[in-house]
Amino acid sequence: MLSAALPFESYLVEIEPSRPTDGPVSSVLVIYTGGTVGMVFNKKGELTPMNFGQIQKKMPELRQLNMRVSVLSLPQLIDSSNVTATDWLTLAALIQQHYHDYTGFVVLHGTDTMAYTAAALSFLLESLGKTVVLTGAQVPVGRIRTDARRNLITALEIAVARHPRAGTVRVPEVCIFFNDQLIRGNRARKVESQKFNAFRSENYPPLAEAGIDVEFNDRHIRMLPSAPLRTHQLLADEVVLLKLFPGISERVVRAMLEVDGLRGGVLETYGAGNAPTAPWFLRCLREARDRGVQLLNVSQCEEGRVVQGTYETSAHLTELGIIGGEDITPEAAITKLMFVLGLNRPARETARLLTQDLRGEITLF
Repeated sequence: MLSAALPFESYLVEIEPSRPTDGPVSSVLVIYTGGTVGMVFNKKGELTPMNFGQIQKKMPELRQLNMRVSVLSLPQLIDSSNVTATDWLTLAALIQQHYHDYTGFVVLHGTDTMAYTAAALSFLLESLGKTVVLTGAQVPVGRIRTDARRNLITALEIAVARHPRAGTVRVPEVCIFFNDQLIRGNRARKVESQKFNAFRSENYPPLAEAGIDVEFNDRHIRMLPSAPLRTHQLLADEVVLLKLFPGISERVVRAMLEVDGLRGGVLETYGAGNAPTAPWFLRCLREARDRGVQLLNVSQCEEGRVVQGTYETSAHLTELGIIGGEDITPEAAITKLMFVLGLNRPARETARLLTQDLRGEITLF
């Protein structure tokens, strides 16, 4: 079981609006965790992390947004390939700590595991009433043809967006903004490593699209009754992600499902949730379930959903008590499993929560 470890050192850089305004000024806390978005070239032509104390020099256009921007850079920057569940808990705790001080939040993050972090934060931040936008870049801010500036500036605008009439928060969700699209954080997947359109949400429409203006798709945004933010601070890391492939051996499956202390697993199956019917495979699943391991079935397909029982090759999973994950992504599935197991509820309640749509991560019909 993991709990948060708040950083002992960090620094804030204040960027004040360039012109006076009538009424209160919107404010955003930018949390820089690391990643390409904050890289610049030094005098030797080497890429190094930006000194965010000089962000106004690197991006003077930030002052034109007419909002107060505070930048908090973690003392130990993280390559996103090294992100851990403890880092997710730290980010959630930081947002809770500053929740009442800012209009919205932007998290700058490496792209490789951004979808995992966004999904995890969506579960950890219950009853979220403000906008949390994760963004990053494929090209460092220090290069001429960078997407860092556009992604960051638009993410800041979205973080403080309000309904023009009601004045309420426009997107009270954890989201990812990238390449002119705002998508729900727990619906996102990284699909591109070389082009600017790095993220996609196959099974759910974008929450907003940025052109000349930012056009919000209000009917797709989750609007919940107002409630105090509840930040969860426990995640269970005794989980595995088992992706099936033709020819997978009993030895491999057993090695993963018989890990000492295992509490849950995500099975990435074929098509609409299909899996082998080999007796040894079914026996492995049954034995895992008998040991109390919660198993969640998700599809390897980018589109569509798990419908257990459509074919004989998935009907046996239902009989074994495997939970169908509907149209959840593998990234959201593994983080949801960690979150729900971290609640330490009885087995039946845990299974029920895994089938529920908690934060818009699955589509229930």
